[in-house]
Amino acid sequence: MSTSPATSTAAEVALSVRNLTTSFRTDRGIVTAVEKASFDLHRGEALGLVGESGCGKSVTSKSIMRLLPEHITRYGKDSEVMLGPDNLMGYSGRQMRDIRGNRIAMIFQEPMTALNPVFTVGWQLDEALKYHTKLGRSERKRRVIELLDMVEIPSPEKRYSEFPHQLSGGMRQRVVIAMALACEPEILIADEPTTALDVTIQAQILKLMNDLRERTGTAILLITHDLGVVAQTCDRVVVMYAGQVVEQAPVRELFHNPSHPYTRALLRSIPRSGKKERGKRLATIDGIVPSLTNMPPACRFADRCDCREDRCTAEPPHLVQLNEDRSVRCHFPVHSD
Repeated sequence: MSTSPATSTAAEVALSVRNLTTSFRTDRGIVTAVEKASFDLHRGEALGLVGESGCGKSVTSKSIMRLLPEHITRYGKDSEVMLGPDNLMGYSGRQMRDIRGNRIAMIFQEPMTALNPVFTVGWQLDEALKYHTKLGRSERKRRVIELLDMVEIPSPEKRYSEFPHQLSGGMRQRVVIAMALACEPEILIADEPTTALDVTIQAQILKLMNDLRERTGTAILLITHDLGVVAQTCDRVVVMYAGQVVEQAPVRELFHNPSHPYTRALLRSIPRSGKKERGKRLATIDGIVPSLTNMPPACRFADRCDCREDRCTAEPPHLVQLNEDRSVRCHFPVHSD
């Protein structure tokens, strides 16, 4: 079996990540947060990147955007982030500034840290257009109001002149989405975009993102620990654990027939409603994600796995292709139709 992820023709792929390895210089030496992560994001699709806190999701997204501090960050020599024919790993800081917000945009987890509190909403949206387009001042203002209307902010002309603190949390997140969409990017990376919002607003934001994807054709990489959000939003899923990709599959297949024991454990831990579930203790995964400074030499999930065998602690598993759409990193992948 092939040891590379499922491939598609270049015309279908918006972003191709291959062997992405991200390490940091620390007082304890070099620690690796992401190791040889590979996946494709297809044009117009929503791809979920899931896993527990500390598994490498956000480091992966910030590596793609080259947003990590350069003085402590090292990337693997064979790491590739292909945007069309170009490997972003070889881009200069100036070249990446031209890419960010233009061809690839990002929605951050907490809108109050993504927005500058001392500038109006209109001014901040205008800055992106001023840097990346040749629109005149009046044209930019019209575009900003159109964007605010597109993300369903009421009275967009009024909100144009307001400051972030004058908006609700849901409205601020809509402004961040509008900012990300200002230049009609090919790819939108959403890093836990609904974590700080209540359930009702969360559902509205997810619906908005899906509607905008269908309307604009923008591909979305959605980073989350919430598999319920993935089920509502995504077409395919990449599961990460301890800095490695451990499973990739279409959403329906992953939910109905997970192959990796970690994926199965994650799915068991989703809260469920119904009479049969009342009074039941919520399932958990015993143990914790291993430390970056003390990674197990073989399978990184072995200590927490209820399917562990001797081989799991003796040699590391490789990511292998199960079929055209699925891959898994496990010596004994599960098949439970």
